[in-house]
Order: sequence, then structure tokens, then C-alpha cells
Amino acid sequence: MTTIPLDERTLSELDHVRLTALVRRTPSAVGGPLERLLDGASTVLPHDVPPDIVTMHSQVRVVDTATGECTVVTLCYPDEADPATGRVSVLSPVGAALLGRRIGETAAWETPDGRDHAAHVEAILYQPEASGDHTA
Repeated sequence: MTTIPLDERTLSELDHVRLTALVRRTPSAVGGPLERLLDGASTVLPHDVPPDIVTMHSQVRVVDTATGECTVVTLCYPDEADPATGRVSVLSPVGAALLGRRIGETAAWETPDGRDHAAHVEAILYQPEASGDHTA
């Protein structure tokens, strides 16, 4: 498993623009992990996003590195989030950690209570760009 620093992730230009606007209008996100990711990420046109990269609205199968538990999550915007159904906000620690990761990488994050967590990106079950939706 490979853990990639925040500054080595790739985002679609559209996700980058939308997420930058989200951070600017969300005071609690300023200075947080998503803003740091956006500052260091590489961007590509939506139709050039490789199919193995987690983008907004991607459905991802992850495996908890501590417990081995397999979970399917969908990365979404805060107003779409519903953790009980696997819809994880990009503003959450796990959401920011997954964005821009590739299949085979490990996303690591700290929960608000200070605990460290990590999950291996096992598969991307759905990625909008790979499915031809370049505006999701």
C-alpha cells in the first residue's frame, strides 16, 4: 500500500473550482485538510481524469487498515452527505483524505476526537468522469 502526501493528488479542474468556492464560503473549512489539498493538487480537464482516481461523486470501496472492514462510500458535497447510507462529505476528514486518491493507495485522516484512521482504496465502483459525466 502506498500513502501519497496531500500535494501529490490529481483533481479535475471542475472539482477544484467547485471545491475552492465551497471552502471560501465555509469558514470552518478554511485552513483545513481540504483547503491544503486544493492548494497542492494537480488539475486536469474532466475528460482527462484517469479512471483510478477518486473524484467528487465517486463510489469507492475502502478497507479499514486496522480492522479489515470493507465499506462502500460515495464522496459528496456537504448538503448531500448522509453517513448512515455511505454518503461522505468532502469536508469531513475521511472525505478530504479520499479525494484525489488512486486505487491501491491508503488514505489517512484524524477524526475530530484526535484518533488516527486509515483506509486502503480497494476499488472505484463508479466515477462520473469514467462514465462520461464530466459535469457531475
